[in-house]
Amino acid sequence: AGHDIFLRLAAEADVVLEGFRPGVMARLGIGWERLSALNPRLVYCAISGYGQDGPYRDRVGHDVNYLAAAGVLNYVGEAGGPPVIPGVQIADIGAGSFMAAVGILTALIARERTGRGQLVDVAMLDGAVAWNVYHTLLYLLSGHPPERGTTQLTGHFPCYAVYETRDGRHVTVGAYEEHFWATLCRHFGREDFIQQQWDEGAKRAEMFAFFRAAFRTKTLAEWVPELGDVDICFAPVATLEEAFADPQVRHRGMVVEHGGTLTLGTPVKLSETPASLRTAPPRFGEHTESVLATLGFGAEEIARFRRDGVV
Repeated sequence: AGHDIFLRLAAEADVVLEGFRPGVMARLGIGWERLSALNPRLVYCAISGYGQDGPYRDRVGHDVNYLAAAGVLNYVGEAGGPPVIPGVQIADIGAGSFMAAVGILTALIARERTGRGQLVDVAMLDGAVAWNVYHTLLYLLSGHPPERGTTQLTGHFPCYAVYETRDGRHVTVGAYEEHFWATLCRHFGREDFIQQQWDEGAKRAEMFAFFRAAFRTKTLAEWVPELGDVDICFAPVATLEEAFADPQVRHRGMVVEHGGTLTLGTPVKLSETPASLRTAPPRFGEHTESVLATLGFGAEEIARFRRDGVV
């Protein structure tokens, strides 16, 4: 009965999204070939670690594994040290869910022209490889893979780094472009550093020593008002509690309250059809009866499904 319910849902659906290992849905009799024959307009998105084909298709994994295999993890960490796990689900969310959303929307738009749905095959490994674009370009252009902690975006240079403050907190500087770097140097009275932004060796060590010492002279609470509006690309390293209380985060509606509970807002702002939080996330099975009713099942049938453990 549960199998039949799923097929009836898929027959009317625009999108089916699944995240099993390749082949699982087919073994259950509800894979892409079966569902597309039932509903030719269906967009079927399968998210997996390594994709629907290839030598790794049956391997299991998590975010850290995909980042490692893609070469991303190799560049997170200090020079001479081990790779560092970012602690943010870059492959799961960015390379997986985000790529799936893009793929699904692309397939829906294509369907408007062709009248047919299609299979959207999203591998988190693929997305992680694509997102490592900076270090990939360095490698492709030079022929030599860069080493961990030695590139412009890994804290190797003082213009793009994390600094400790007097109270043991940290701030970030992202003065990557010449204008921002020059402004930073002038603010700290070191115009002589302006032309040495990308210098290596003794000069890099000298600049780091200066800025590290300078940032340790004040607390984070003192640096924020001093540098927050200076054109140098500055931000404090906030705790999650501080981020939730940040006036910009609040203004942008990224922290909202619903039913007395704080939750996350929508990061995409639409001018004509803005998102809104209308209901709390549904409990497991909360809408089962209403969904089954839309498929034409009566109250007695639904009650029987519950007794039999179908739903």
